[in-house]
Amino acid sequence: MNADSTKSWQAVQAEVLRRIRDREWKPGELVPHEAELARELGCSRTTVNRALRAVAEDGLLERRRRAGTRVALHPVRKARLDIPVIRVEIENRGLAYSYSLISRAEELPPPAVRARLQSPPDHKMLHVLGLHLAAGRPYALEDRWIDPDAVPEAREADFSRISPNEWLVLNVPFGGGDIAFSAVEAGPDEAEALDCAPGAALFVTERTTWRGSRMLTTVQLLFAPRYRLHTRI
Repeated sequence: MNADSTKSWQAVQAEVLRRIRDREWKPGELVPHEAELARELGCSRTTVNRALRAVAEDGLLERRRRAGTRVALHPVRKARLDIPVIRVEIENRGLAYSYSLISRAEELPPPAVRARLQSPPDHKMLHVLGLHLAAGRPYALEDRWIDPDAVPEAREADFSRISPNEWLVLNVPFGGGDIAFSAVEAGPDEAEALDCAPGAALFVTERTTWRGSRMLTTVQLLFAPRYRLHTRI
């Protein structure tokens, strides 16, 4: 690889992956120091660092402070989950999308939500409940809480025209998050909203996102029966 081809960290990442794949760097073997790789590949040490971090995040390298970077002995393939825009998800299935705002209010969250958002007991949050529809049929019930101090623009957002899901993806950058998957039986309110029988099995995702040390939003999405989640590994 010549210097001209390593202008970006992605190019360095591709070269690192090639060396691992071709066993130039064998499992368990220390890889060259960042400064050495930077000289060899004709780029900055910062570029090399970014590339190695990306490969490590994919489970192919093990990085330890003071111990250097090694090729993983037992690589772990990791699935990446993007935050989906539900409108796009539905339209990609060839179905007409619509969204119905059910309620919107600033109120004190229940203890479980307060714990996820790490908020004090007297701090009101923006609570938005809405229904996503595919071809006129209920698709997902979005039960979302937003910290208006962390996302002040949300106070003025028109959630009757755009769902909080899409508005946040388009307007609010985040630094990290966690997500949990589960299944629940539909209670009377969920059954009515999703037009299913009480007790029907519903797929549920709960997701909390933050930026730095500030929690931004948490959401529970309940999907109508027969929903399937697709991702890649």
